[in-house]
Amino acid sequence: MHDMVRPAEEAAQLLEQYCDRLPEMLDWLSQFGRTPEGGVTRLLYSDAWLEAQQALRQWMEQEGLEADFDQTGNLAGRLQGTDPSLPLVAAGSHIDTVVNGGRFDGALGVVAAALTLSYLRTAYGPPKRTLLALSLCEEEGSRFPTAYWGSGSIAGLRSWEADGQHADKDGVTLLEAAKRCGFGPDCLYRAPSLELQAYVELHIEQGFVLERTGLQAGIVSAIVGQHRYEIQLQGEANHAGTTPMRWRKDAMAAAGQMIALTREAALREGDPLVATVGSLYASPGVSNVVAGSVTFTLDIRHPDDAVLQRFADKLLQRFAQVADTEGVQFTAVERLRAAAVPMHDRIVRELEHICRERGLASNMMPSGAGHDAQMLSAICPTGMIFVPSRHGISHNPAEYTEPEALKNGFKILADILYQFGYGSVDL
Repeated sequence: MHDMVRPAEEAAQLLEQYCDRLPEMLDWLSQFGRTPEGGVTRLLYSDAWLEAQQALRQWMEQEGLEADFDQTGNLAGRLQGTDPSLPLVAAGSHIDTVVNGGRFDGALGVVAAALTLSYLRTAYGPPKRTLLALSLCEEEGSRFPTAYWGSGSIAGLRSWEADGQHADKDGVTLLEAAKRCGFGPDCLYRAPSLELQAYVELHIEQGFVLERTGLQAGIVSAIVGQHRYEIQLQGEANHAGTTPMRWRKDAMAAAGQMIALTREAALREGDPLVATVGSLYASPGVSNVVAGSVTFTLDIRHPDDAVLQRFADKLLQRFAQVADTEGVQFTAVERLRAAAVPMHDRIVRELEHICRERGLASNMMPSGAGHDAQMLSAICPTGMIFVPSRHGISHNPAEYTEPEALKNGFKILADILYQFGYGSVDL
């Protein structure tokens, strides 16, 4: 292809060397924000976050990439292509964590993307199109009441005007925190927008489907749609000893039936639908008083919006019937509605082909969690690769993925970025 191309056998050996570097680089990154429990706390615009992004920039440059920030603090490592007329292709993930989270969530996609570009540069020289490794500034929503700040800013779905005044628990606004780190709309860095042809994200599954099915990789078909409600029940508080059962307006009794209905209906619908009641509050909340009011949350997810809507409508109708029977008032307040985001068919098929060629056992699967890929799908085709998570544990210091699984994911990412940068894949 050009003078720097290495023989296939030498390139394969080099790839193994880069695979071996991946676990050690993840350990290196986990030192920024490490907690006494062995986890990582790296919140947006915190000291640990800034140290990590600055260290990543220096490391990317040492790996031969051009690295720069944008105004939000997104970091891009660039492997410059020979044809500037071709649109960019990016890979990456997010640098932030939840409080006392794991060392793989987000970090894997960031480190793997940068290592992949370093490998490609060393093995094949400059690509035809420019490739980017993105360390996106925020995805989790752990510090401010917004999420996907990094990818959402690139996609034009987040802005300083709409989100800059969101405050953390200490009253510090997102804009104030950004400025303390040298970012913000008035800083000298470039605007966050990027014109991308495609984005690919390598991520741990954060579930146990791959582990329990013995698969080595998951090719994400879609990121699920999500409906989230607050269910409010108003009955009548009364004495627990003197109020006959048949004359009660017991909000807790109604809530209990609704929660049981949720589980039964979700099991009857079957995979991949999930429905969760994660929080419940009863008032007055004492043992000798019939509950006068109850509020609980309802979270429903499915990769098909039509199925999700049908299930939610039918379940809320059943709730209303229970409330009527129990003599309580029922209100469902919608708190979140997010549409399902399918991954791009061409990228999905290419990832499937790569897995077959490498002899990796893989399967199509939806993502039950949100990811940066869903934001960037608003501006370009996206694809995601999952690797197994031990026991499905995530957002926890015990989060872990075996080194061999990390290497499998790295090879898939390297193959598809090679195809974008040097091969025949075009969208």
